[in-house]
Amino acid sequence: MHSLPILLRLSSRPVILLGEGGAADAKRRILTRAGAVPVGEDAAAALAIVAIEDADEATAAVARLRARGILVNAVDRPALCDFTLPAIVERGAVLVAIGTGGASAGLAKALRQRLEMLLPADLGTLADGLFAARGAVKARWPENDVRRRAIDAALAPGGLLDPLTAGGAERIAGWVAAGDAGAELGNVAIRLRSGDPDDLTLREARWLGGADVVRHAADVPAAILARIRADADVAVGSGEDVAADGLIVDLRFAEAAPAQACFGRACKVADRFAALSVGGDEQEVA
Repeated sequence: MHSLPILLRLSSRPVILLGEGGAADAKRRILTRAGAVPVGEDAAAALAIVAIEDADEATAAVARLRARGILVNAVDRPALCDFTLPAIVERGAVLVAIGTGGASAGLAKALRQRLEMLLPADLGTLADGLFAARGAVKARWPENDVRRRAIDAALAPGGLLDPLTAGGAERIAGWVAAGDAGAELGNVAIRLRSGDPDDLTLREARWLGGADVVRHAADVPAAILARIRADADVAVGSGEDVAADGLIVDLRFAEAAPAQACFGRACKVADRFAALSVGGDEQEVA
């Protein structure tokens, strides 16, 4: 990653804003929406945005602010930025930020517009409902791995709480009452066809994003490993040697694959994962 994405709580906190004109006005609006208080250069603050059109003046302002230990964003000057401001999709409590490291604001905008068409207007109420139901969810599924599997199954494509389907908040109570913990997948083997993450199937990408444990060959590229969820147990080795609850993924290139049951574009370890097929077509398990 070229940057660390973070969400800052700026309610009632000062942020230095320098400059005049359309760019400065736009930054003032977004700071105000986030609850921040735009202030001048002499104020005490941890962040600053420089929206000065003159290049020399902007460079000098950035240097002064950095000398004070302040993190700076310089509008339209990526080389001078300590942080960038992403394009934002806002659905209540849900914020989706799209950043390009300052490479292309137009690309970030285009992606934001696409995502706005995909995400239901009431998505924020689903987040609020899940927050309110935390106690009930924990009581229904006391074990961490079972609870995580239940939530993942509910939020999966076509699941009862699929976040891309409107009205999810209204279905939370029924989901908890039903107590569906989702399928326990056990061990899954992903045999890579290339080092390009775009060559992963949708199912393989879901496995990597939901895996509790990942063991991989040493030659698996970082671009593939980046698709693994951040809190998974990840190490070089063999997934077949891991004894743990939850989803265990064994990740390596196809030429290194051991004998196993394969169908479609994905292979599953035969003795730990039920291989089901109908007419040669891949059948979903979970």
